[in-house]
Amino acid sequence: MPELTEEEVNARANEKAKKRKAAREKMLADKTKEKGLLIVHTGKGKGKSTAAFGLVFRALGNGMKVGIVQFVKGKWETGERHALEKFGDQVTIKAMGEGFTWDTQDRARDIAAAKGAWEMAKEMIDACRGEDRPYDMILLDELNIVLRYDYLPLQEVVEFLEGRPEMLHVIVTGRNAKEPLIEAADLVTEMTQVKHPFREQGVKAQLGIEF
Repeated sequence: MPELTEEEVNARANEKAKKRKAAREKMLADKTKEKGLLIVHTGKGKGKSTAAFGLVFRALGNGMKVGIVQFVKGKWETGERHALEKFGDQVTIKAMGEGFTWDTQDRARDIAAAKGAWEMAKEMIDACRGEDRPYDMILLDELNIVLRYDYLPLQEVVEFLEGRPEMLHVIVTGRNAKEPLIEAADLVTEMTQVKHPFREQGVKAQLGIEF
């Protein structure tokens, strides 16, 4: 079989691209529904909160208003928090956590912090039930962590998130997402760890990478 010329290769590639475009347009033709999504970022790999904050910045870039409740990293000084403060009234950040359980070493204190953060989250979500909603997107950072340790009633959390306002996007992050939350979510992404310098090379958390 004779080798194809560059022009023939290009022509075949262009024809395939044309067919792919037609197939995609056909697929998109009936995708007309709009709704607020319940999004879950979970898994053992790094990047769950990072990806969620990427969505936050995308929303802010589109003029949307965002609320953020941090269930664990309240005491941490993070780059994303400093960056978000530059958006003024367009974003509200409530850092409610006191660190991981091994930081506080006080389960009762951890539960109290989790309950306080959840009440703040419910208040933010409930505020969006009227026509003049203050938020288009709400990030519940590391909510999965407190659910994992049973600091909050799972059924109550899932039912409340399922009953969120129709056009409100809610993002939940943290490893070990519970199955009922995964079932309730519209979009679930699991981060898989392939390599990590902390475990394999003894590299400490890096400024601009982890915080």
